[in-house]
Amino acid sequence: MRHFVSAACGLLLAAVQVQAEPVVVVELYTSQGCSSCPPADEFLSMLASDPRILPLALHVDYWDYIGWADKFALAQFTDRQRAYAKAVGSRTIYTPQLIIGGADRIEGYAPEETAERLRDHLGAGTPVRLTVTRKGDKLVIRAEADPPLTEPVRVQLVRYKPEETVTIERGENAGKTITYRNIVTSWERLEDWGGQAPLEVSAPYAGDEPGAVIVQSAGPAAILAAARVD
Repeated sequence: MRHFVSAACGLLLAAVQVQAEPVVVVELYTSQGCSSCPPADEFLSMLASDPRILPLALHVDYWDYIGWADKFALAQFTDRQRAYAKAVGSRTIYTPQLIIGGADRIEGYAPEETAERLRDHLGAGTPVRLTVTRKGDKLVIRAEADPPLTEPVRVQLVRYKPEETVTIERGENAGKTITYRNIVTSWERLEDWGGQAPLEVSAPYAGDEPGAVIVQSAGPAAILAAARVD
């Protein structure tokens, strides 16, 4: 299985290393209590090696009842996954689930399909130019849209823990030791931007934990731009 995953990732990386494209956000909805999730968690870790991809692990809490409470899970992330489902008229949520660029949804573990969708996103353009500058404990966020946007978008700040290893003692993954990558610890709305005039906004940013600024259409829907904060 590891060889197959590596081959799929290698195909993706070979295709995009020469491109200077914006960062593509990949959200993985996962849980330490889900027996189907470890392969997807490993795949997300492999994606983290590509600087043009920002994989983010959002741990949900709806599997905690079966014997193991996920230490990274937040109800906020369950709500975000439900909002994605509602936006497309679905009543069902899954783990693992990947959402690529806020638009493409992949249920289960599907590395070849994921690589194909990522290539599409990496080759696509965006009307939004986003820059983020850190000045001490503050971020300065600037964005312009050309052509101007026709609907407001949401400017969001994400913080995440780069890596942590967990030994799972109970539940469906009992006895497994798993290293998780890019574990989201907060997802905060900064403000809505109309996309007509240029945007400049400041936000507090204390500590060493990395993060990202994400500009996303309402829904939640397509992510128009993203920039890392290291």
